[in-house]
Amino acid sequence: MGEDFLDQDTLKARIAELRQEHRTLDGQIGALIDNGVQDQLKIARLKKEKLFLKDRISDLEDRMTPDIIA
Repeated sequence: MGEDFLDQDTLKARIAELRQEHRTLDGQIGALIDNGVQDQLKIARLKKEKLFLKDRISDLEDRMTPDIIA
């Protein structure tokens, strides 16, 4: 489902899902680093995906905040 026309409750639920995915990636990255995994490409890919999720969360949170015309 596209995220362009979601109501507030659905946006909140989607944000919660993305935050969970973000935490999961953070744990995976930490585990790889802690275990001394030398696959820097894999770690870089996970970090890139984590950053993408962070940006997506920010975008959705911004949509929940009404625009205020000063």
